[in-house]
Amino acid sequence: MTIFNLSRLTNETFKLDIERMRRGWYSDKYFENIGRMLSALASEKYVYSGQQNNLPADVSPEQIAVGDIEVEMQWFTRRLGNTIVVGIDKSLAMLKHCTGYWDGENFVDTSDKLEVWAVHDGAVVQSDGNPLNAEPVIKVRGRYRDFALLETPSLGVLTRSSRVATNVYETLTAARGKPVLFFPARFDMHEVQAADGYAYNLAIKRFNSDFSHEISSYVSTDAQGDWWGGAGGGTIAHAAIASFLGDTAEAMMQFARILPAGIPRIALVDFNNDSVGDTLRVMERMFAKYKELCDLGDEAEASKYILYGVRLDTSGSLRDVSVEPLGDPALDLGVNPRLVFNVRQGLDSASENWSIPPVWKDAAREYCRNVKIVVSGGFAPEKIRKFEKLGVPADIYAVGSWLFNNNGGTVTDYTADVVRVKIHGEWVDMAKIGRRPLANENLERVW
Repeated sequence: MTIFNLSRLTNETFKLDIERMRRGWYSDKYFENIGRMLSALASEKYVYSGQQNNLPADVSPEQIAVGDIEVEMQWFTRRLGNTIVVGIDKSLAMLKHCTGYWDGENFVDTSDKLEVWAVHDGAVVQSDGNPLNAEPVIKVRGRYRDFALLETPSLGVLTRSSRVATNVYETLTAARGKPVLFFPARFDMHEVQAADGYAYNLAIKRFNSDFSHEISSYVSTDAQGDWWGGAGGGTIAHAAIASFLGDTAEAMMQFARILPAGIPRIALVDFNNDSVGDTLRVMERMFAKYKELCDLGDEAEASKYILYGVRLDTSGSLRDVSVEPLGDPALDLGVNPRLVFNVRQGLDSASENWSIPPVWKDAAREYCRNVKIVVSGGFAPEKIRKFEKLGVPADIYAVGSWLFNNNGGTVTDYTADVVRVKIHGEWVDMAKIGRRPLANENLERVW
């Protein structure tokens, strides 16, 4: 599945639309046209008859069957800096199941005639932006017309998945190892959730490996965990609070009562634009129930009332009532550092005002101080770095749309090029200007 266990996913996971992929449904049309042309030339037994070629002087252009030309093609990215490579296994599945040609209505599978090298998902490649210095992630040798149609979909999955993984990795780096929740499902088509969640999980693994951390993966939908065995998790939505007439505390009490204890209790506390107030109300009611059940000796039921965290999601156009106005939107509005400090202070001191027996004082104080703060709404690496530099007591970052970002430094531009052709049994360099055969010590022979 990854570079971390040196195994690979198969089409049992991906469930490719093999029939239509073989027919070019997902390919840029010019690749289909090229395939048709080469197939026709092969049937005509055409041999190269041009007057100008780029072959070395000692290589004869005579009797070269262009229609059956064998090529060496390489796939690489030009994203600047490091790229976390994801999409390899799905690309290999395309090559394995969709290489070949149609003989009438019968598809002739020629994948076994290919020579394929690839890195593992989760590998890292570097680029300075110059294609002459890139590190290929896949190399294929074989008859070009048999796999020409697969350039488009393989580049697509590599580009998207590597972009998501690398963006996640950069976010984790900005967060200095604090958990990052994967919250972008609502910003894209549902069909890509499995691939996106897989990319996120691999970025987590890469980060843990590089920095000796043990961060867990947190996705919001079951689909995002499909390829790696994860499952979606979540707390409570604004809509649920509205269903309880804006009573956040009552919504959380019923959530805690009904849902299994294994689901973390994270209260969404911005519904009334009073994050500190709703935090205190939720925590006091949940602790009271927790204490009541503990006193009755029902620790299993009591565990359902442990408040794991509160999530701040204040709109960027609003100033929470706990934030004194300074006149600067960046300092006043949305989930800003002062709001997080206010909530943390409220959490840590809350139990001092509770009427509870002295024997419970220490437990109550620990209960409150163990509550984590989750921040969401417009978070990206730049904002996260600011929070971390200021020592803002955010424990978990929930990040959404930015993880799909594809502008400036996040542009993940994969391409594929023919760099060699097989002439009279020998491999000859044949690349367009600005390209050349490249090496990557992490490439391994797949088949």
